[in-house]
Amino acid sequence: MTFLFLALAIVSEISATVSLKLSEGFTKLVPSIVVVVGYAAAFLFLSQALKRGMGVGVAYGIWSAVGVAAVAVIGALFLDERLTLVQVGGIVLVILGVVALELGGAH
Repeated sequence: MTFLFLALAIVSEISATVSLKLSEGFTKLVPSIVVVVGYAAAFLFLSQALKRGMGVGVAYGIWSAVGVAAVAVIGALFLDERLTLVQVGGIVLVILGVVALELGGAH
C-alpha cells in the first residue's frame, strides 16, 4: 500500500507540473485547477506513504527522480521541448542516485 500511495503522489505531481506549463502563467482556468488539485493530491499521497513507514529520503528521492524523468520525456514528446544527450545523461544520473540511496539504506 505504501508504494501505491507513492505512485499516486508521483502521477499527481507529474500531472500538476505538466499542467503548470499548459496553464500559461495561470491564465487558462482548467490547467490552473489541475495544478492546484494535482500538487495538493501529490502532497497528500506522499504524506500517506511516509505515514505508513517509507523513509522520507527514499520516498522523496523516488518521487523526484521519476517526476523529473517523466516530465522531461513528456516535454520532449508532447510540448515541443528539446531533450539533449547531456540532459538524458543527467536524468540517468538522478535515477542512479536514487538507486544508490535505496541500496545504501538496505541492511
